Amino acid sequence: MPELSKDTTLCISLAGRPSNIGTRFHNFLYAELGLDFVYKAFTTTDIVGAISGVRALGIRGCSVSMPFKEAVIPLVDRIEPSAAAIGSINTIVNDGGVLTASNTDYEAIASLIASHRLDPAASVLVRGSGGMAKAVVAAFRDAGFADVTVVARNPEAGSALAESYGFRWVAEDPSPGADIIVNVTPLGMNGADAEALAFSREHIAAARTVFDVVAFPAETPLIRSAREAGKDVITGAEVIALQAAGQFARYTGVTPTSDQVARASAHSRA
Repeated sequence: MPELSKDTTLCISLAGRPSNIGTRFHNFLYAELGLDFVYKAFTTTDIVGAISGVRALGIRGCSVSMPFKEAVIPLVDRIEPSAAAIGSINTIVNDGGVLTASNTDYEAIASLIASHRLDPAASVLVRGSGGMAKAVVAAFRDAGFADVTVVARNPEAGSALAESYGFRWVAEDPSPGADIIVNVTPLGMNGADAEALAFSREHIAAARTVFDVVAFPAETPLIRSAREAGKDVITGAEVIALQAAGQFARYTGVTPTSDQVARASAHSRA
């Protein structure tokens, strides 16, 4: 990595609970590509002041995580379709004081739907109703899927999400049979829910594709069970790598290769 100087370009992240994942991913690629950039994670209790600082200090890029993804909407100047589609921002680029917002989570999921050649005629069952669930549901809608059911215990959030995109909401799991099942909850994530299976084995057996957006660990109980059942799988590790690569390209103007993304992702998770 080049020696830090007054000319070094700064990129940051803002999150309620910062991690080292983005910091390690971006700084790995800066070093590998010889870019005079540095990336640092922050939290804040003053999101308005923080975004004003991004603009005023010429901070090039800002990754936005929970709980700030919606709060920053009125603080930017331009909103790209990826963020407008779900009313949520995870990436801000500063061009001379003009802040442009996008959502690379949505873009990553849309890319995975396409690269895994998921059939728009398939039925989809999505568990979850939070911010990432918006990205998932919107990406399936925009890819031409019409048969999508949102399962969420929170009736207000679940029904609102489903209705926003013209889909169905249920509070409890329907009978097994969905072609594609997608977990967008913490079930299976490192911590208290690490051993939880997000869908029953019957749902896994009936599905063709199993998609888990949980990134840590990459091999969740759901993904392990799906592999054992011989199903096609899409992992949260794929999502997080693609969304970070999208941010990196926006900030630097350099698109990393798939090999570079894979190695940066492995480094960030080590």
